[in-house]
Amino acid sequence: MNDRAFKIGVVAPGSPVDRSIADRVTDIAASLDLGAIPEIHFHPQCFTECGHFAGNDATRVGAFVEIANNPEFDAIWFARGGYGSCRLLEAMLPELNDTARAKTYLGYSDVGAILGALYAQGFERVAHGPMAADVTREGGEATVERALRYLVAGDRSGLEPTAFENIQTAAFNISILSHLLGTPQQPDLSDHILMLEEVSEYMYRIDRYLFHITSNPEIRKVAGIKLGRCSDVPENDRAFGHDEEQCIRHWCERSGIPYLGRADIGHDIENKIVPFGNVAPALETAS
Repeated sequence: MNDRAFKIGVVAPGSPVDRSIADRVTDIAASLDLGAIPEIHFHPQCFTECGHFAGNDATRVGAFVEIANNPEFDAIWFARGGYGSCRLLEAMLPELNDTARAKTYLGYSDVGAILGALYAQGFERVAHGPMAADVTREGGEATVERALRYLVAGDRSGLEPTAFENIQTAAFNISILSHLLGTPQQPDLSDHILMLEEVSEYMYRIDRYLFHITSNPEIRKVAGIKLGRCSDVPENDRAFGHDEEQCIRHWCERSGIPYLGRADIGHDIENKIVPFGNVAPALETAS
């Protein structure tokens, strides 16, 4: 094993986590043979409570910038989603330096707002994938291991299969991408395969978000859309009458965007990793 420590900084731009999550994740990391010694640092901000948030906006911005700009850290791993990432973008982005650009960033759900904004700024090592709090899901230990193997060892076995194709990819939570569109942080996804997933949203809201996403002129430049899992959909007082695949097929047909089938992503332990951009050339070089 390489004796160089690989240092991961964990921040919580939305909601806080319990300290027990840090302990469990650290124990999993210590048990793995990753080719480098993993050192996981949960910023104290992760455990701060300020209403819904893990500290006020300034505290959360400060924690992210502190870790991102620190050359001692190799990667930023997000603790969990919740809500709050979008509140940080305008204050956070101008503070990031070239050191921040060299890091790998991994998360999903609410932090898709940060991932999308970083990608729009030209950050090249951004990926949609498991977070530290996934350890609390039944069977979540394997999910955390998938994330750590990717971050520390560059292990590609946990990638969503589409990422192995010679094409650009990106992945978002449906509602987060919808809210990002039309802002200065909207990334250019031209010629990308766009993967979408959702959790705990009424089907009519999913349909509305898909209308907004597929109506965006820039999104209509994607190579196609794949649909991940839409889980824990609540029952409305009146049945919507269409499931998520019928909805995405409808809006893809209306917008002229190719629908390319299902993607292996979602708010669950099977959530695979989707790097933003094209990883296939790097895979070919490595082989």
